Amino acid sequence: MMERYEITVEAREETGKGTARKLRREGKVPGVIYGKNKDPKPLVIDPLDVNKRLLGNAIFDVTIIDGDQKEDELAIIKDYQKDVIKDDLLHVDFQLISMDEKIAVTVPIKIEGSAPGVQEGGVLQKLMRQVEIESFPGDIPDEVVVNIDELTMGDSLQVGDLEVADSIDILSPAGNVIVTVVPPSEEITEEVEEELEEEFIEPEVIGEAEEEEEELEEGEEEYEPEE
Repeated sequence: MMERYEITVEAREETGKGTARKLRREGKVPGVIYGKNKDPKPLVIDPLDVNKRLLGNAIFDVTIIDGDQKEDELAIIKDYQKDVIKDDLLHVDFQLISMDEKIAVTVPIKIEGSAPGVQEGGVLQKLMRQVEIESFPGDIPDEVVVNIDELTMGDSLQVGDLEVADSIDILSPAGNVIVTVVPPSEEITEEVEEELEEEFIEPEVIGEAEEEEEELEEGEEEYEPEE
């Protein structure tokens, strides 16, 4: 089941990239909380309160400090942005939730067991690492388990084969393949094709690298979300 945490944030009135940069220099990050037909509210967040809770699903009891007023909300982290180079947290989106209303989230897939097809010389290929579900917040599992004990050569398991609680609706297409066992020749063929593709890389045109660096510098602000 989803873990639950308490977090205190501050409401803010100023928005924009300049404000976002200033907050980050002060060791804070900008954010927003929205949902349940309420106007989005910009926030100031301490990254230490959320950094270790970005992966996986968690429920947050959010206390919003707005001057002399306090407001308590229930939310999950719907999205976040990080610097692609430094991996620093840049922005956090909180979505308001209710314990009696279903929400859509992604849940990791955990593969358990030993496939007989692998013992026969086959190769286990994992094609999905997570599945999208809809559930009441209190019923969201930490992971969805897939057992491969009966997979022989050429067998596969699809999203439609997943077993979940009756209160959970699976949103990912039922026909999507999660895991399969293929003959080793197919795996080797794929690797050879990848190696051949790498050999025929188009040579870099002189000056292209400099132009790409300039475009990156000009577009760096794209990693800083609009407030």
